[in-house]
Amino acid sequence: MVTDTLLDEIRRDIAARDRTAIQALGFRVGPALWAEVVPHLTHAEIAVLFQWLPDDQIADMLGHLDPAAAAEILRTLTRHEAADLLEAMQPDEATDVITELRPSEAEQILIQMEPAEAAELRELLSYPPDTAGGHMTPAFVAVEPNVRADEAISALRRVAEAAETVYYVYVMDADEHLLGVLPLHRLVLTRPDTPVGDIMATEIIRVRADADQEVAAQLLMDHDLLALPVVDAENHLLGIVTQDDIADVIEAEATEDIERLGGSQPLEIPYRRAGVWLLTRRRIVWLLLLFAAEAYTGTVLRHYQDETERVIALSFFVPLLIGTGGNVGSQTVTTLVRAMAVEDLRLRDIGWVLSKEVAVAVVMGAVMSIVAFGRAQILRVGIDVGIVVALTIAAICVWAAMVAAVLPMTLRKLRIDPAVVSAPFISTLVDGTGLIIYFTIAKLVLGL
Repeated sequence: MVTDTLLDEIRRDIAARDRTAIQALGFRVGPALWAEVVPHLTHAEIAVLFQWLPDDQIADMLGHLDPAAAAEILRTLTRHEAADLLEAMQPDEATDVITELRPSEAEQILIQMEPAEAAELRELLSYPPDTAGGHMTPAFVAVEPNVRADEAISALRRVAEAAETVYYVYVMDADEHLLGVLPLHRLVLTRPDTPVGDIMATEIIRVRADADQEVAAQLLMDHDLLALPVVDAENHLLGIVTQDDIADVIEAEATEDIERLGGSQPLEIPYRRAGVWLLTRRRIVWLLLLFAAEAYTGTVLRHYQDETERVIALSFFVPLLIGTGGNVGSQTVTTLVRAMAVEDLRLRDIGWVLSKEVAVAVVMGAVMSIVAFGRAQILRVGIDVGIVVALTIAAICVWAAMVAAVLPMTLRKLRIDPAVVSAPFISTLVDGTGLIIYFTIAKLVLGL
């Protein structure tokens, strides 16, 4: 965490143009902390910092920054300087940063890079950013099956610095088909003259390059892996997705789901960098849709105008009933969307989920009915109106739970993100139908 003391010290050293002090800071402050410091500095201060810190430290720092923020920094550098920094970064992190640049800017920088490095990044850029291929790195260790264990260890030593991770050695044939995987600890504990083909695991957890990033994240988490091999349709090993990449994916997906559950389109940049117009555009569409949908609540109230005029007390409880239905639906939707996101629920579970949520709603409805009846008596509206309110509360709890239990899983079947079934949407849907239930019960009980 950045402290005011550290930030003041860095700014003093930069203002004094104290090269020795800045380079000493470079060894004290790790890349993750530098990434927290940089957003607090001006472009001029960043320029001084980059002038005297080694390229490898700057590359690590950019790798920890938000890609959009890193891209903004690259724009302040010469094309040659930007190319040098991208070459020093991990390929997958460099790809994330280039994606944030305009195509013309990216091409000008790629032209300045070494041909092999540029070709590697162009290959990674060919995959959509929300796929496994869009998050993979080609920096992995691979050997052929006839290589001995001691030779594989020697190969590891030679490429360890360039590889993203050395926890696994991948075994490929001459055509680069993935044959097996060998954890580092097994390699180290094996007799030196043993061919890796004899000790490799052939039951490999892998993911296709065109698979959704959430699929890759789920596989890596479910099997407690540190890295996941990425292959094409012919099982050629293309790269690996590592745990740190997946952590970013999980955070991004969770953020997107939370924003959708709140009735807003996801932001593609950090909130701090989002302007008023962008935030408005992300929110206004949903608000207008919900506004239009909410109009039918007024239509329902108008339809039952005669009933409310004859029994004024019925109108006292409309806000309570509307709020109850929306709250029950929102709780259910939030729980189920999260369970679906972590693959705890599937479509085949819809019957079980429905029965479970209805049972929960019955219990909650019974408790809330007693409270609602007591509230009605406090207001002295009569026992008959109290009974109407109590019965309606119970019915609305069950109805809201049924809608919220079925809708997300139905949308998943239709290949629609269930997170779009936001809490405001459920509230709007249940409001009008809850009022219909309320006045229908009132007519039956009160004989209106």
